[in-house]
Amino acid sequence: MSENGNTTMNGTESSSCPSNPTVKKIGMTFAYCLIFILSLAGNTVIGIIVYKTKTMRKSINFFIVNMAMSDLLLLIFSTPHLIQVHYSGGWLIGGHLGQTLCKLFSFLPRATFTVSVQSLVLIAVDRFGAVVHPLRSPFISSKLCPFFILATWVIAIVVFSPELFVKRVVEYPEKLVCERCWNEVFGESSSYEHYIIFCIVVFNFIPFLLITILYITIYLTLKSQKVACEQSANAGQRRQQRERNVLKMAVAIVLGFAVCWLPFAIFWCIFIFTETVWSNCGVPYYVYVVMLALANCAINPCICLIFSRNYRNGVRDLFR
Repeated sequence: MSENGNTTMNGTESSSCPSNPTVKKIGMTFAYCLIFILSLAGNTVIGIIVYKTKTMRKSINFFIVNMAMSDLLLLIFSTPHLIQVHYSGGWLIGGHLGQTLCKLFSFLPRATFTVSVQSLVLIAVDRFGAVVHPLRSPFISSKLCPFFILATWVIAIVVFSPELFVKRVVEYPEKLVCERCWNEVFGESSSYEHYIIFCIVVFNFIPFLLITILYITIYLTLKSQKVACEQSANAGQRRQQRERNVLKMAVAIVLGFAVCWLPFAIFWCIFIFTETVWSNCGVPYYVYVVMLALANCAINPCICLIFSRNYRNGVRDLFR
């Protein structure tokens, strides 16, 4: 979006807005760097805790680590590009390296986002099996986790592989621009808007509808569970309490993801179909929604530490 973010709703900047582009650039750079540092530290710690603690090697934690790794890739390939766009407004690197980075900076953020969504679905399925069918073998065992995690990456790579072919660096008299040349690659009969609609429906709408149904079913199951005798009641209460704690963490991760990414998804749809970018005091709104989306990478580790005593104990053991 950044290479096309020059069109505004009104076409002009409000005269009442203070004009200090240097301060704006420094502020946005500081925000991006802060998100990057917090996310790098938090997601790395989450991965180390699960790797070093045998009791943490469970399906839900593996999927959380999968999200953490996708968040790290998202930040590594998004933050430098977003910062340089604020200062240069164009593409800085030409040649084969520039072409490769242009493709990766468009492909990897979309692929990693899709990996995160699929991980949220797998977490919901894992919680559904643990709560609704506790006496059966787990729907997703620890041995099968690597295959499911690999599948999330394969699906994401296949679906967004067109970005590797349509993005290229185009040289204009005044600057280089990383552009999407969809019709030149797939023909005039092919529509990028239809491709985007497919991705939004299949990897946004349907997954979150499924996640909502699963968590509602889990909530109703926990609410209706009753134990007869006192001994089984105590054991059942302890088990239910553990499941509730894990469920709270999983729901918080889903809600945090939805709150951070929903504005970006809405803005993305508006931009794709209208090519209009609203701005406030010369700063396009997409800057704010992108920051909010990237902030989710730093929020997820905080959610794990807040809702899980095991992660908090893991942090203490790690620094001890």
